[in-house]
Amino acid sequence: MARQSTRPARHLTVTHRAADVASQTARAFIGVRELVLRGNFERGERISELPLVARLGMSRTPIRLALERLAHIGLLDVGATGGFTVREFSIGEVLDAIELRGVLEGTAARLAAERLVDDSELEPLRHQCRQMDTFERLTIDSFAEYMDMNEAFHNAFVALSKSRMLGRHLDQVKSLPFASPSAMVFPTSFLPKSEETLAIALAQHRDIVEAIETRQGTRAESIAREHAYVARHVLERALSNTDALSRVPGGPLINVTPR
Repeated sequence: MARQSTRPARHLTVTHRAADVASQTARAFIGVRELVLRGNFERGERISELPLVARLGMSRTPIRLALERLAHIGLLDVGATGGFTVREFSIGEVLDAIELRGVLEGTAARLAAERLVDDSELEPLRHQCRQMDTFERLTIDSFAEYMDMNEAFHNAFVALSKSRMLGRHLDQVKSLPFASPSAMVFPTSFLPKSEETLAIALAQHRDIVEAIETRQGTRAESIAREHAYVARHVLERALSNTDALSRVPGGPLINVTPR
């Protein structure tokens, strides 16, 4: 009687193990990232794998892979002799990150206007814009919904640029929590004239849609860059407001002391 091949079974086992490692690595990444962003580690503090193994209840492999990924996106530094330390960001670096997002999103808006083939492509962007226009002010109950819509709006016009290269670079910049499109939404509510700031942002959303719709690439780029400047302005104002600054995502990583 011919011996049955064990190759398919072995292949399934290897595939299952790979999927399990990927799942554990994703959970480790989220867990360590939250610890870093909440300030559980001091800026410049060395992070060791073994304490995280015990803290998160995982093996060393997914923890190590998660630390490497966090270093890749810029939240950790790699020491000269190996190991990882928590990254410290100056105010200038945070402002630069927001500025860079504005440059990339401006380019995305211009390309969207230049590459638009049919007006129906704008419907996801218009939909998010209409939904956000229903917010006259933000409350503790509506922040999460608004931030999700805001992220969807930004993703929609970046998608219209039809540039995967641009999208990858934007994802890299937005992986820094304080540089994401919605990073300054919550801190804004703790600052004076918060409703006025929201109205400006919503008006800029409408203007971006109109500029793309009318194929005005240069105008779309200019408005998108100006839109990112609103976030820069909010951060600059938050520096003198403890409550607002404490709501900035990744705030514990920012050194507000002038250099």
